Amino acid sequence: MAWQHIRVARFGGPEVLELAQQSTIPVPGPGEVRIRVLAAGTGFTDTFIRRGRYPGFKGPLPFIPGYELVGVVEDTGPGVSSVREGQLVADLCVVGGYAQYAVRPARFLVPVPDGIDPAEAVCVPLAYLTAYQMLTRYRRLPRGASILVVGASGTVGTAMLDLARLLGLKAIGTCSAVNMAAVERLGAAAIDYRAGDFVAAVRRLTTQADGTVGVDAAFDAIGGAHFARSWACLAPGGLLVGYGAQHMAVGAASLASAALGLARLWIWNTLGGLFSGRRAVFYNITARREAHPEDFLADMARLFELLRERAIHPIVVERLALARAREAHARIDAGGLGGKIVLLPWPAS
Repeated sequence: MAWQHIRVARFGGPEVLELAQQSTIPVPGPGEVRIRVLAAGTGFTDTFIRRGRYPGFKGPLPFIPGYELVGVVEDTGPGVSSVREGQLVADLCVVGGYAQYAVRPARFLVPVPDGIDPAEAVCVPLAYLTAYQMLTRYRRLPRGASILVVGASGTVGTAMLDLARLLGLKAIGTCSAVNMAAVERLGAAAIDYRAGDFVAAVRRLTTQADGTVGVDAAFDAIGGAHFARSWACLAPGGLLVGYGAQHMAVGAASLASAALGLARLWIWNTLGGLFSGRRAVFYNITARREAHPEDFLADMARLFELLRERAIHPIVVERLALARAREAHARIDAGGLGGKIVLLPWPAS
């Protein structure tokens, strides 16, 4: 039986995404399962990988892109007992999601509760898990604490604002002017990062009666030299979490600049006592999953329970057929989506 997937044979722009066909259904090996993919998430990280600029994946070519998927387990290989056939599961696969079938290791698959829309569920493994772990695993912020979300209209940014509202945090989000209303609807104070100095704007918004200024935590995916601006927004004792290198991904900064940004985080964290107790860390979702698999599984399960209860509200801006992957990537590259485009590999019945 023939099945379809998206194939990348060379790194580049959206045009490298090709719809391809396989003639035989894959068979899972020991510890693996075959998943019939119902929803594949798209996002900036996929475009980073497509360009060949993602540090965590450099090939080999060709490959099937797609960082996250939700689907039904159709077959299990020898030694699999953690999931069963017919079960709806989610996977943070890094590559392999843009396909009608995926063969995946069973050990990191997370069951998705009944009654959850697969297109909303696929927003959890990358965007919501990143946001949730950054908000809860490095420091427990009390209700009423203030946070800065750089790039608040992106998929991680909107997830962070959604979770901040749930956790009772006061959020400030930077975005382009066209997305300010969307950020404000999520309960955050919006700052147009192109209109003047956003550091000064953050300091104005956070000035306390005792003269203290700054946020309790800042979350920055831009990387490189931009980390210094987010650092400048911290209050004494504040925490900066870097979690990306978007400037490098789009060619706006060099690898050396990204490395310098990481070095700054290390210095600030190591010498926090010299910076009024401010600290800095870098978050990488796959590295943390390897180091703390029990946290990964527990946090994913918690997020799916929150989704089942409708306590969180992923923003799915559109659902597209697999064949329209190029269009999805072109729109991600253009920016300003304010949520996630989800690919649906199978035609609607």
